[in-house]
Amino acid sequence: MEALLEILKYTLPALVVFLTVLVMLRTWSRNEDKRRKKEFNMHLTDDILPVRLQAYERSILLLERISPDSMILRISRSDFTARQMQQELLGNITSEFEHNIAQQTYISTEAWDKMKSAKNQVINLVNETSKEVKPDAPGTTLGKLILERLSELKNPPSQVAIDYLKQEVKTLFF
Repeated sequence: MEALLEILKYTLPALVVFLTVLVMLRTWSRNEDKRRKKEFNMHLTDDILPVRLQAYERSILLLERISPDSMILRISRSDFTARQMQQELLGNITSEFEHNIAQQTYISTEAWDKMKSAKNQVINLVNETSKEVKPDAPGTTLGKLILERLSELKNPPSQVAIDYLKQEVKTLFF
């Protein structure tokens, strides 16, 4: 019995010290993992923030480029027929949109939906207005009519999407 007490006298304090060190190491390890994750997320945010802001900038630029008034000024040629003008406008919209399709990775789903809606509304405006003009009429006639229809709209489609994107940027980043 005395031998057992002698053994316990040495092993019990060693066991207490061992358990204390084990708990401390486990706590330290968890805290270190949390710190590393937090540091990683901070670096990730530092890397992704500029990319996300650039995606919003490029998206707004896309919307500006597919807005009918800027497209007509940029594309219009005196030798275009209305049909050629329509095809050129639709091709430009499709090309611009396809060129910037990867931006959806970095912007919200709602913002991307607004952009798609604006694109579809502009395409619809071009197509519907084209029906009012003879295909062999001068392209400038179609351009003027599109601009008239655009001015009749309370909220031009591209501007609605641009305003939404600007608001989202302010909410998310500033």
